[in-house]
Amino acid sequence: MDSATTARLPPGLRRRLIQAGQALLLAVLSVSANIALLVLSVLSLGFTVLGAGFFAFPAVTAAVRELAGLNRRIAGWWTGREVPSPYRPPPERMTVWSRYRWVVTDPATWRDLLWLLASIPAGLVLGLLPVCLVVYGLEGLLGVPVLLWALDAWYGYGAVWPADSLGKALLAVPQGALILLFGVFTGDLIHRMHAGFTRALLAPTASAALHQRVRQLTETRSETVDAQAAELRRIERDLHDGAQARLVALSMSIGLAEELMSRDPEAAQRLMAEAREASGQALGELRDLVRGIHPPVLAERGLAGAVRALALKLPLPVEVDVDLPGRPLAPVESAVYFTAAELLANVAKHSAARTAWVRLRHGDGRLVMAVGDDGVGGADPAGGSGLRGIERRLAAFDGTMFVASPPGGPTTVTMELPCELSSPKTSPCSETG
Repeated sequence: MDSATTARLPPGLRRRLIQAGQALLLAVLSVSANIALLVLSVLSLGFTVLGAGFFAFPAVTAAVRELAGLNRRIAGWWTGREVPSPYRPPPERMTVWSRYRWVVTDPATWRDLLWLLASIPAGLVLGLLPVCLVVYGLEGLLGVPVLLWALDAWYGYGAVWPADSLGKALLAVPQGALILLFGVFTGDLIHRMHAGFTRALLAPTASAALHQRVRQLTETRSETVDAQAAELRRIERDLHDGAQARLVALSMSIGLAEELMSRDPEAAQRLMAEAREASGQALGELRDLVRGIHPPVLAERGLAGAVRALALKLPLPVEVDVDLPGRPLAPVESAVYFTAAELLANVAKHSAARTAWVRLRHGDGRLVMAVGDDGVGGADPAGGSGLRGIERRLAAFDGTMFVASPPGGPTTVTMELPCELSSPKTSPCSETG
């Protein structure tokens, strides 16, 4: 089935077909690549005593990490929650010994080996089970047992559909329908079980997550400082080149009009008219500048109303579902608004979607927003489209973003931001952090 045909399928069916294909891929890898890499890892580690392991084990480990990364990405697509990479950063100066030591001393390396071993049976069963249930049910529903019984071609097939009479063969039809429905409706549950198994072994431990958190905060602090400096330079440049220049020209026009008032009233009147026009332009530029810092729609309608206003501007239906018992602080509210604006703009420009949706919730001290569409998918933060800018904006507030956008769609971008809400009667602008 080509991508054009897949794109015309209903979003739910298309998602199930993509998930089934991914699960089948993981099942094949579980009995091929996993076994091969596990054997190579053990052999290369044993060759360390001969010296060859210093070169071989890091190389094999790199292949293991690529395979583990594929499983993490697929698990993230299935659940809409990113499975973070648990590995320690590489040393600044990479030598044979430092590379080997980096790999061997990383606890995630040994958890990957445990995952290779455990995923051979688990990945095979959880990967094949949804597909097998559907195929098995279709065989019964389409009357394959009846056909085999009629052709007297049963042979060893009785172990799959045990029927030694026409009545039992006909009974396979309703049985097949029930098995097919069971396979279709439990497919998501099985995929989530598979993703949970992957997360349990391939996600960072509590200690590794703490180390990553410290490193991430150090990096985001530096990025935030740079972003704030760049924003200040932008505001200064816009003021200098725009409103300030017009105000200077306005002052000169008024001064010249004062001189001409007694000698040439008509010229003075024309200058005053030009000054009035220049003042209007300066006021408009100041309003645009303020709108770029904190949109007035947020103060007037709040975050829910502002997001709905964004959705109304898109040339496709957008379902907005907001459930906020209060309002975030003004800087957080502004960051979420601009994030929603950028994501919805990406939907209109790049997704070729027919519908889109926005979900906004708050719970457990975190503000969660998800923006999705039924478009062609393939969104990648590394490829641009403003997603990297969104990550930097959210990082300033200790927020995260996860993109689930397999080829063929659908796309879901989930943003999480730690924050507290004010009471509905309290203005968030008056609260302090």
